[in-house]
Amino acid sequence: MSYSQLISITSMNSHYKINFFWILLLFSSVLFACKSEDAVAPIPKPDIKPDTIVPLDTTGLRKVSPFPFGAALSIDLLKTKAIYRSTVIKEFNSLTPENVMKMKNISLGRGQYKWDDADYLVLFAQQNAMRVHGHALVWYKSTPDWVTNFVGTKEDWKLILHEYIVAVVGRYKGKISSWDVLNEAIMDDGTYRDCVWLQHIGIEYIDLCFLYAREADPNVLLFYNEYGTEYSTAKRTAVNKLVADLKGRYVPIDGIGLQMHTSISRANSDIQNAIAVAAQTGLKIHISEFDIKVNPDKLQDIIFNATLAAAQKEKYRITVKALFDLPASQRYGFTFWGVCDTNSWIPAEYGCPDWPLPFDSNYKRKDAYSGLLEGLK
Repeated sequence: MSYSQLISITSMNSHYKINFFWILLLFSSVLFACKSEDAVAPIPKPDIKPDTIVPLDTTGLRKVSPFPFGAALSIDLLKTKAIYRSTVIKEFNSLTPENVMKMKNISLGRGQYKWDDADYLVLFAQQNAMRVHGHALVWYKSTPDWVTNFVGTKEDWKLILHEYIVAVVGRYKGKISSWDVLNEAIMDDGTYRDCVWLQHIGIEYIDLCFLYAREADPNVLLFYNEYGTEYSTAKRTAVNKLVADLKGRYVPIDGIGLQMHTSISRANSDIQNAIAVAAQTGLKIHISEFDIKVNPDKLQDIIFNATLAAAQKEKYRITVKALFDLPASQRYGFTFWGVCDTNSWIPAEYGCPDWPLPFDSNYKRKDAYSGLLEGLK
């Protein structure tokens, strides 16, 4: 029923005119209540005990760095572990969703999405003055079954890619600062990685990913994210060529994410060169998934000691300094893949002990943390 219809009805009898205000008020209330099912719900309170929360201080990385520091966050730990949550709030002003915004996690079927956990992270960031770096719209390892099993023409495949990217980026328009639009599309030898999108659309799928993301949010920053540029010259060259080709076709791209999952055995010059070469594109540079293995030989009986800690500290220092030495406009930020050693992906992935992050199992700052501060001087 429209407002004009209400006016007509109430004007039929002066007895009802006195109730017109209340009718309109009730009508407005109903309209307000009938909000979209996609509306973002208020962030729920974490399931943690207040007496276990670590008091915050003002000495975190977010206070001392000229560019943002962040971490890839586990939604489960953020909701349930007080010291994890407090460390994140104290140290970081940027966050990356570890898994909850990957396609396999967020897309349940064509036009069907699971928003709850992604919404939680975005609202947590808003409440704690953090930016959100979305990760990742398209990644070959996170393709849901409904996409893998999809049957259609090339144009049909373009359509489902468009629907997905526009839905996800559009939902967080103005709330997410940047996206890893495409993740790990290049092999170590510099060739393009096989995936369902390449098979069914062709190499054009790369352009489309960025174009669709820009369509959904004209102001969000768009990144290509890759690992291994510190050890593979072919990959390093291919990433820069990809960027040049995209720019030559006027495809929007704003930055390069260098994952930098590396180790104490990697030469300092390799790390420095990877950052310097990427910066030659003129794009923003994001150290996007940083950690430093101290057990690259996968020893089972290794113990974290002062020698390993010192070697790790030096790698932390030179990596931060390499980013710090870039022009300020290119220093997008520095993100760890995890917060403390016990929630790192590395021990499980490689089947051996390791201590790759700047905080130990008790969330205490390691020597690596001092290396970060030294690299910022």
